[in-house]
Amino acid sequence: MLSPRFWFSFTTHRTLSCSSLLVPSRRLATLSNGSRNLSCKQNGLSSISKDSSFSGLDDTLVSYVSGKKKATEVAHMVWKHVVQKGDTVIDATCGNGFDTLAMLNLVADYSDSRKGYVYALDIQKDALDKTSFLLEESLSSNEKQLVKLFNICHSKMEEVVPRNASVRLVAFNLGYLPGGDKEIITRSETTLLALEAAKRILMPGGLISIVVYVGHPGGQEELEAVESFAAKLCVENWICCKLQMLNRPSAPIPIFLFQR
Repeated sequence: MLSPRFWFSFTTHRTLSCSSLLVPSRRLATLSNGSRNLSCKQNGLSSISKDSSFSGLDDTLVSYVSGKKKATEVAHMVWKHVVQKGDTVIDATCGNGFDTLAMLNLVADYSDSRKGYVYALDIQKDALDKTSFLLEESLSSNEKQLVKLFNICHSKMEEVVPRNASVRLVAFNLGYLPGGDKEIITRSETTLLALEAAKRILMPGGLISIVVYVGHPGGQEELEAVESFAAKLCVENWICCKLQMLNRPSAPIPIFLFQR
């Protein structure tokens, strides 16, 4: 009997790719043990092991490559191991509000006046309305005060985030609003401006998280722009990783840019 094996490899630009192969089921035990130590030695990226701060990602990655979890769920799990209570974070494309809500659950802290804040942006008022509705349904009045909604382009984030804020996470979902007008999409020109802004305001130890949807006109172009931006980041200060389904060209692609 054959069972699925998922092969991971890092390229010279720290691109994490995966494709499904078939191997005898007796090798699954070896693969299971190996999945607890996924590493990239190039440029000093240490291994991800059970004892590291990234423990818990094993199951999420395996569930993702086996089709049981979405790209956004992988992103949420990575955030969990970077973001701390009391942090300031930015949802640069809040859409229907699910990322905004996930971020608030990570940063909200009422102890010692370290409250944590989420700045949620979207250029579409429809998206802001959907996010606002979700927050109204899900949060208490105190919790809602920790979310700031802005009807602006993601490239304008520096205009609304306080200058003295230490931003731990900036997250993007690139494409169109789910359930909305598919003609209204994020575009590479403004996305590159937004990434530059995120780079300027991100604190050391912070993360730029990007899920790129490529199954629509303009999506592939935007992916290439993001990849070009990431490839030019200084290797001494940045670790850049892409997780991609090689045999599903239209699948969303999570990209993580971690600043040392």
